[in-house]
Amino acid sequence: MISKPAPDALHAAAIKNFEMAVRSFRRQNYVRAKQIFEKLAASAPPEVADRARVYLGYCTQKIGVRTIAPKTAADYQVLGVAELNARRLDSAIQHLAKAQKLDPKREDVRYALAAAHALRGDAESALEHLKVAIALRPQNRFLARSDEDFGPLAQDPRFQSLIASTGHANSGHLRT
Repeated sequence: MISKPAPDALHAAAIKNFEMAVRSFRRQNYVRAKQIFEKLAASAPPEVADRARVYLGYCTQKIGVRTIAPKTAADYQVLGVAELNARRLDSAIQHLAKAQKLDPKREDVRYALAAAHALRGDAESALEHLKVAIALRPQNRFLARSDEDFGPLAQDPRFQSLIASTGHANSGHLRT
């Protein structure tokens, strides 16, 4: 009987493959990088798969293959994160808002919207999106603690309250 690798082992393998793909990307070997990113986008843990999709879009652009117009929340999320990473905040927010409209329960979209609004200096919108992202996936609380995109909010007591550990076993519920 063959046992499945532990989730930590799968995550570690996905990270290793992601790093290999990024090295290929940096060497401008976009075809090889694209192959690896495609596999990761299809089978890696969600946080690795999402980042792989962003790089996959870049590889596709660099190779010159025409991309299909976005149709799904996932398509818009990938475009939005790519724009966020390029610091084209208005465009990022537009794409992410479309993703949110198509699938309001996507915590990754709400988290990215929070980051984009924080970078743009819109604390109110950033905090509202982050609050929802944490409610949908409590682990986002921990991600936001070290995410430099939230630097503009670092001293805001409302942000500090959102990212603070609740100390309860059921940390999915926020105190308001």
